Amino acid sequence: MVVAEVLTGIALVQQSVKFIKENISTAQDIGQIASQIDDLFAGEKQVQQARAKKSGTGLGDQFGVDTVAKEIIDARLAAEQLQEVATMVDMRFGHGTWAGIIAERAKRIQEAKEAEAIARRKQIQKDREFEEMMKQAVLIGSVIVIAIGLFIFLMVSVAKAFVI
Repeated sequence: MVVAEVLTGIALVQQSVKFIKENISTAQDIGQIASQIDDLFAGEKQVQQARAKKSGTGLGDQFGVDTVAKEIIDARLAAEQLQEVATMVDMRFGHGTWAGIIAERAKRIQEAKEAEAIARRKQIQKDREFEEMMKQAVLIGSVIVIAIGLFIFLMVSVAKAFVI
């Protein structure tokens, strides 16, 4: 259900922001709040996915003013809280820290996508090689069966020729 997913996402965002606000001043390094930043990104992603995905049970669920308004408001709240955390992190750890986090995250996501694409290509290649090997095995098997069949046919024909 779309509304439940948005609530889960927005709740995760709010929980993460609350934790970060409470602990940013005592954090010695960004690693102490990193898991909450991950949760913040995960919650924001859930909100965006729920907003992008229109899979309600009926037209009223998909296009109702209530649902549309909640999706838009939750997405904007998540973006607002994300910006608030960005400001807090930059103020605590120096200007550009948040931009560095975003850049590193984007880089890692891209690397993961590339690794997945490489693995997918390798699997497709393995599947093609297996398919080609099976074709060759069937062809060789067919040739052997035909050769044995011809051999038996010839033996039977020769045997009949000697019997007559």
